[in-house]
Amino acid sequence: MPTPLALPLVFIASCHQTIGNRPFLMARCEYIEAVRWAGCLPLIATGGEADDLLDYADGILLTGSPANVHPSHYGEEVLDPTLPLDPLRDSWTLPLIRRAIQRGVPLMGICRGHQEINVALGGSLHQAIHAVPGFNDHREPDTDDQAVRFAVAHEIDVVHGGRLDAILGQSRIPVNSAHGQGIHRLAEGLRVEARSPDGVIEAVTMPEAPGFNLGTQWHPEWQAAANPASQRIFKAFGDACRERRSGRPR
Repeated sequence: MPTPLALPLVFIASCHQTIGNRPFLMARCEYIEAVRWAGCLPLIATGGEADDLLDYADGILLTGSPANVHPSHYGEEVLDPTLPLDPLRDSWTLPLIRRAIQRGVPLMGICRGHQEINVALGGSLHQAIHAVPGFNDHREPDTDDQAVRFAVAHEIDVVHGGRLDAILGQSRIPVNSAHGQGIHRLAEGLRVEARSPDGVIEAVTMPEAPGFNLGTQWHPEWQAAANPASQRIFKAFGDACRERRSGRPR
């Protein structure tokens, strides 16, 4: 059994939330457990200079969040001021994404993290995808029952010959759906890896980047250890982190 310090270090993006007028940094337990399942050591990242973080990171996981990316980062005004935002997270994750891709640090983004990758690289988002003609409502049910919130909602079609296709070995998989926003204008250099039946971009990668990178609009971390597709995705991410770790000085 490898010691903790021998495991690849994966920095998990934290969210800034206020509870009872007190500030907190948070990351849902499912993300932490998924990183552990992948054979890596999860560390909660709270901000800082991108290169300082990347000097130590063997991988970066950008989590989902109740809060959206501020639309000013893609040249728009806030459409619905009642929805939560997290400008502090924006301030460090967006430059972190750009530097992680440049330096070849394995990068995985989930839900908001998937959207962050697109925005960081120059793309834009639909702020209310359910209000766009032709798209379905991809928001989760309004319930505290997590099994219902993250139940299978639809299938996605995986693009043949892409990175996700190589990971999954399947052309279609069932996924959950818990997002009100989604990719609108795809950032230059990103490639669509999967779509929902109504055309929402469900996965992206930057094939010309020097390291592993993948964004998924759905939540593969939910019950990852029991889901074959999630297992393959996190294994691919973990393998990339181990490869980076093995080539770094100790």
